[in-house]
Parts: sequence; structure tokens; C-alpha cells
Amino acid sequence: MLAAMPPTPATTPDPGEARIRDRGDACPGALRLHPAEDGRLARLRLPAGLLTAHQVTTLATAAETLGDGRISITSRGNAELRGLADDCGTALAALLADAGLLPSPTHERVRNIVASPTAGLDGLGYAEVQLWARGLDAALCAEPRAASLSGRFLFVLDDGRGDVAPLGGDVSLVADEDGSVLLHLGPQVFRLAAADAVRAALAAALAFLDAAEAAGNGAWRPRELPDAHVPDWARALAAAGIAAEPVPVPAPPLPVSRPPAPGVLGADALYVLAPLGRLTAAQLRALLPADEVRLTPWRGAVVVGPTGPAEAGPTGAAEAGPTRPAEAARTGSAVDGPADRLARLAAYGLITRSDDPGAGVTVCTGRHGCAKSLADVRADARAVPAGPVPVHFSGCARGCGHPYGDWIEVLATGDDTYRVDGVPTPRASLPAAVGAARTPVDHTPPTPHTR
Repeated sequence: MLAAMPPTPATTPDPGEARIRDRGDACPGALRLHPAEDGRLARLRLPAGLLTAHQVTTLATAAETLGDGRISITSRGNAELRGLADDCGTALAALLADAGLLPSPTHERVRNIVASPTAGLDGLGYAEVQLWARGLDAALCAEPRAASLSGRFLFVLDDGRGDVAPLGGDVSLVADEDGSVLLHLGPQVFRLAAADAVRAALAAALAFLDAAEAAGNGAWRPRELPDAHVPDWARALAAAGIAAEPVPVPAPPLPVSRPPAPGVLGADALYVLAPLGRLTAAQLRALLPADEVRLTPWRGAVVVGPTGPAEAGPTGAAEAGPTRPAEAARTGSAVDGPADRLARLAAYGLITRSDDPGAGVTVCTGRHGCAKSLADVRADARAVPAGPVPVHFSGCARGCGHPYGDWIEVLATGDDTYRVDGVPTPRASLPAAVGAARTPVDHTPPTPHTR
């Protein structure tokens, strides 16, 4: 159960043909560790990115004692531990299980649930999708067949603001202002009652499994099914006792809005970004005290309450090391509000302003962590100037960890050569080229990379 899995080859289809998967996906999990250049990798599914204070502490401890001291945040708001030893699987599983991070060992890789991370905090949105996420997680873990879902199958729960709706969900629930819910299943859309949202998402996932079994092509996601095996979504919903009204074609497009900007969120919450998508154990602990922490698909963390005494920030370098800062003493006197806590987190090297050069910059694992990377993209990404358009550095053409929507692609083609949205660029010219691509000139928008 804890052994590393080999890469999964896929047969590339001819144009117009469905993809054929020869084996199940080898997507890493908390129990299925993946071999990487820097050691084993564990990926922890965190539905809606949710962590309790105890779980935050557990992850920081796991990173320090078993890994390289850092926690990576994925484009689905999950967490990765890297630099793990070959024989650490049992100890890691025990730590995670004790913290409630492994509610079902058989289902741990299929708990891919993204939800609007600021739902219920800022007065926007039409539904408390964080509660949907918890209900859906419990329903998935309770359904034995759901364990057959691919580790890449994605549920998206949007409260109507349009922040996570564009993230490419296989099953997407979008709250509507009239109190109903729109269930998006590829090109088909159904309107149903909010009370049926969780059951409808599970029914849709099981309908996909039925169709994938009938197709026999090993599809991981609905888009990989042959045209002759599209699930009968309407029938599946009806069989589950869900009243779902098909939305006439063309269906309304998914709502789209920008991710939250780092800063204060309402009266008792704040949002920060992890530099290049990684937190040190010290930075993760610095998010406490908190009622809960929600990791986001944009490599950030929403910190929800409480206000209370906090650790003093570190002195010296803005980028904290992999261990706790020189045992910062608790002030124990003043009660921090969100703005005060934001300033403290800035001292830990976290991104707290939208005009920070690191805001909107993401990067793959890069050299020293991935043998396929052609350059030290993490080092080169640190020199990028600020700009309103997201940018993603890729060490090779696979583009791992890229964001969704519009973004500038910076692709390494060699140790000292890149392509910036397809334009050959020497490494020495990267800051200027990326800066120009990120910032509109004369009110003309840049030409971002879109997937």
C-alpha cells in the first residue's frame, strides 16, 4: 500500500478518438508515495483545503521530521510533502491518521474537492459550499464504489462568485442567486435544489464509473470517454431520487471571477500566498492560532479566526528556513486583529499584498526535485517583477502544476534558454521579458497562455 508506483503510460489517440488508458493512474497519495529526484513525495487530499489547527501542526511536524521541512500547495488546494525517506510510509500514515487526515485509506486519493475558499467570510456568494464539501467528502468515503475514481477526478463547488468554477471540474456545482444549484457535467447542465447538491455530485461520479466500465478504455475523467459512452446523467439523477431540470442548450457559461487578493477578509479572516507555492514548517505554524486554515488552488491560505495572542515574527531574512525561527517568544499581551496578524505573517516571508512580485507566480518542482526539469526554474522565478497577469514557470514541456485560465507560460528549453509564451528568451533576459508580458503597455492587454 505504501510502495511507490511506476509512471502510467497512456496510448495517444488519433484525432477525434477517445484516449485509451492502459492502467489505472499512478497519481501519488498519502499512502501511495511517488519516487522523485529529491526523495519520496506524498500528496494529501484536503477537501476544500480545510485544515484544523491540530492538523496544521501535524503537517508541520511531518514536514520537519520526515521530509525536507516544507509543504507544497497544489493547484487543487491539496498539500504535498517532499524529500521523504523510502521507509517513512508507516510513520507518515500513523501521523496523518491520528490527526484525522486519513478518514478512509481506500478513498484517500479520490477526495479531490475544491470549494470557494472565502465562502461564508466576506458576504459574497449564495451558498455555504464549505458545508457541501464536508458532506460530499463523507458521502464519497462511505460509498465503496467511489474508491474506483481516478486520483485526478475533480469535484468543484462554487458558491456563485465564480472563483473556482473555471478550474476544470469533472462534476461542478455552482450556487445560483435564486437558491438553486446548477450542476455542470461537461456540456450538460441541470438545475436542482441546494438540498440535493451533495447527493447529485455523488450520483454523477458513480454514473461516470458505469460509463467508463462500459467503454473499457480506462478513462480517468468524463472527457476521456468515447462519444458512444457519455453517461446518462439525467437517468442517474432520477435513479437517485433527485429532481433535476435540464438547462436548455446553450447552457449559461460558468461564472468567472478573479481569485481573492491577499489581505484582510472581513472581520476575522485573512489571506496570504505561499512564495512559489511552498510553505516552510515555520511559516505553516505561523498561521496559528486559527479556528481553521483553508488552502487554496492559488497556492495560498485563508486563515479563519480567532483573534488572540500570537507568536512574534522572526527577525532577519524574509524567507524563513525549514525550521522554526529562533524560537520566537509569545507576546502573551496584545490581542492581534487580522491586520496585525497580516503584518506578522509578512515578517515570516509570506505574501500579504497583491503588488508583491511573488503574487501570481507559480512554478513546477524544478531541478533538484524532478529529473525531467531542464533548468532551476524555482531560482529563476524569484527574479520576476510584479504584474497583474499570472505567470507559471515550467521546467519541461509537461507543464506540471500550471494554473487555470489566462497565464504567461515560461518554459525552460535548456539550462540557459526559455520560451516566454512561445518566444525564445535567454535566461539573462527573463526578468525583462516576463515583466513586459505581465504588464499591459498602452492599455493593450498581454497575450497570455490559456489551457
